[in-house]
Amino acid sequence: MSAVATSPGAVARPKPPGFLSRLFRTKPLGAAGGVVFLIFLFCGIFADVLAPYGMNEISPINRLKPPSLEYPFGTDNLGRDMLSRCLYGAQLSVIIGLSAATLATVVSVVIGILTGYLGGKTDMVTQRVVDAWMSFPDLIILIVVVSVLGPGMPQIIGTLGLLLGIAGSRIIRSAVVSVRENMYVHAAQSIGAGTRRILLRHILPNILPPIIVLFTTRVGAVILAESGLSFLGLGVPPPAPTWGGMLSGAGRTYMFQGPWLALAPGLCLTVVVYATNVFGDALRDLLDPRLRGSR
Repeated sequence: MSAVATSPGAVARPKPPGFLSRLFRTKPLGAAGGVVFLIFLFCGIFADVLAPYGMNEISPINRLKPPSLEYPFGTDNLGRDMLSRCLYGAQLSVIIGLSAATLATVVSVVIGILTGYLGGKTDMVTQRVVDAWMSFPDLIILIVVVSVLGPGMPQIIGTLGLLLGIAGSRIIRSAVVSVRENMYVHAAQSIGAGTRRILLRHILPNILPPIIVLFTTRVGAVILAESGLSFLGLGVPPPAPTWGGMLSGAGRTYMFQGPWLALAPGLCLTVVVYATNVFGDALRDLLDPRLRGSR
């Protein structure tokens, strides 16, 4: 006889697929975007090792050379290797994108959790301030702040973090408003749990999916905004290479003599931002129960 008796009507349920399995099976485009995003992070972190030349290593004899085996992305008007400059530009984009997205997510979580859970006059006053903040064009605020404080990495990170964080608090607030009406929150309130414990133990863990999605989408938005500022001459000052600065400088001046000067940073920017956005959309569809569909 078998050592373990099974009931006649028992049916073994198949093990549910893991998150990565569902991502690659149901969202192949989002999975590809995630892979590109990881490659982008790897290139940005290890740009010092991967770059074949220095970011400002000048070789006048090799100026405006087309793409070749020696220079896969060609050279610019000063003879600098475009591949190396794009890799160092990815390093700056990684630092600015992740730092500003983290700051924006923290600001959104703090404002969204407090106003969504407390409600009442606190919620009404705070949301009217958020409405007034969102009524101003983002680019105009960025240009004004950077013009007053001067171009630089800390100014860009702080401005983009606050700009996107205050606007993104709406998303977190809506998630908190739906979570706070659940029975486990009312049960915690009925046994006398403090506000801090309820927020950290019951509210925050249940709104992690929208927080993760908000962070991934903010990374692409920050990279695009920083490139726009660099294109206007208000980003990270030279000689640091940025994708927007390369498009605005030699890329625009020598576009007809060397099209690769504009194509190389432009394609890097397009691929990374698109991959980040589709990866964030895939995460949203997988982590939000309302968007999964029926099994």
